[in-house]
Amino acid sequence: MSTSKRILSGIKPSGDLNIGGYAGALSQFVKFQHEFESFFFVPDLHAVTVAQDPKELHQRSREIAAYYVAAGIDPEKSTIFLQSQVPAHAELGWIMETQAHFGELNRMTQFKEKSDGKEGVSASLFTYPALMASDILLYQATHVPVGEDQTQHLELTRDLANRFNSRFGQTFIVPEAIVQDIGCRVMGLDDPHKKMSKSNPNQASYILMLDEPAAIRKKFSRAVTDSDGQVRYDWESKPAVSNLIELYSLFAEVSTEDVERRFDGQGYGAFKKELAEVVIAKLQPIQQRFHEIVNSPELDEILKRGARKANEEAGKTLLAAKKAMGFVTFD
Repeated sequence: MSTSKRILSGIKPSGDLNIGGYAGALSQFVKFQHEFESFFFVPDLHAVTVAQDPKELHQRSREIAAYYVAAGIDPEKSTIFLQSQVPAHAELGWIMETQAHFGELNRMTQFKEKSDGKEGVSASLFTYPALMASDILLYQATHVPVGEDQTQHLELTRDLANRFNSRFGQTFIVPEAIVQDIGCRVMGLDDPHKKMSKSNPNQASYILMLDEPAAIRKKFSRAVTDSDGQVRYDWESKPAVSNLIELYSLFAEVSTEDVERRFDGQGYGAFKKELAEVVIAKLQPIQQRFHEIVNSPELDEILKRGARKANEEAGKTLLAAKKAMGFVTFD
């Protein structure tokens, strides 16, 4: 069992990525790679818990991997791979299903939200927290970054790891959560009470990673604020402005206090104009690198190399788990 500090995380290839994906995930991944032995994967098996167009799934999976590299994740330092290229995920996912209780899975709030009002719901949507647990446990991850909507799933992962270890002997590291202070949940520009999402019919509510500068400036200029006129960080009384302050903080890599000081007495107009320029400055090199690599042989090689490393690491853990359970194995 590995004793080094390891991290595992990924972004599901289920749609066009907005800047919430950069603030809450990509920017953090770039920092984590210098602190942890890092595994960043594209959870394409999770994507198919709901219906996907095959061509779109194929392209979006490449796009997420390309964003990893374009944002600054070094494939020589970190392991970048596609979940579906490592069969151990599905196999350990089944083993985790045998350890999970029906009641535990039934309490998962994301299943309730995603299945609400739908007639045909895939069984995989119900059981995918067990697959998520296998994603983490396969690599003996010591730490997992989680947002507000994933804490319940990580707790289940910890419960399953402890349960397995108690029944069959010490096999899995029980991972710890890394909770991001700011940016873990970027809200819509039109409504600070709803998460930024491309599913919002109001296109001005979100900024996509590939949006042109003119579109970014226009969307920020229309972002809702309040009648107070002060650039002040206070989620309780100023949620819309606080959301914009967090975006400035993350994209400019300064504290929220620095943002407040910088725009003290200037009003929202100047603040939103400079926020747009800060976001554009960060996105443009990412966009350029993304377009260079997304459909290139270079990305193919990165993913092939990552799959080899991931299969090697995952295979060790899967073998140990199968031995512990009593399956016949041959080293």
